[in-house]
Amino acid sequence: MSNSNWPQTSGVIPFEPGELAHGPNLRKAQWVEKLRDGTSVLIRPITDDDVTLERRFIEGLSPQSSRFRFLGRVVTPSPDLLRQFTHLDHASEVAFVALTTSGTDDIEIGVSRYSARADGLSCECAVAVSDGWQRQGLGTLLMEHLIDIARQKGIASMYSIDASDNGGMRDLAEHLGFQRKIDPDDASQVIHTLDLKASVA
Repeated sequence: MSNSNWPQTSGVIPFEPGELAHGPNLRKAQWVEKLRDGTSVLIRPITDDDVTLERRFIEGLSPQSSRFRFLGRVVTPSPDLLRQFTHLDHASEVAFVALTTSGTDDIEIGVSRYSARADGLSCECAVAVSDGWQRQGLGTLLMEHLIDIARQKGIASMYSIDASDNGGMRDLAEHLGFQRKIDPDDASQVIHTLDLKASVA
């Protein structure tokens, strides 16, 4: 979808908020958001057709951003990894992409996702933003939509496992209310945890 076909107002949701978390409605949701510099971006659920967008996004990450996202370096994602990231099990997985445009082409500049554990009470999340689009509030926007859907689905807690030197994630997690602790299994990593049942200010 190119910019000319995007909805023209921010926060476009064609359903009542409580309806978004279930069935096909979530896959049809989309929001136009403004970044700190005034740029408009489209946030929508990832789809099976986004393999090329996702590949280009991952390949475009700097070595440090790639390490922070994957806790290791991914230069060229495998077909299996791309399928895993774009062909979701909608009963337990949610992922949002942020798009901008270049000419008539959409470009993925950020993604957030979670995968719920088998009991449905907790989920692991991740977020990544292209290097040239960091510090514009995009990670916050992507995570806020992800957190909102997780709450609507009745998930009790959300967590992420991150490199301890990932300062951007540290600041984002603190801003969103996550608690931080050293990973007991790996001192080079930290675990950020958010209580989704806590009252929302």
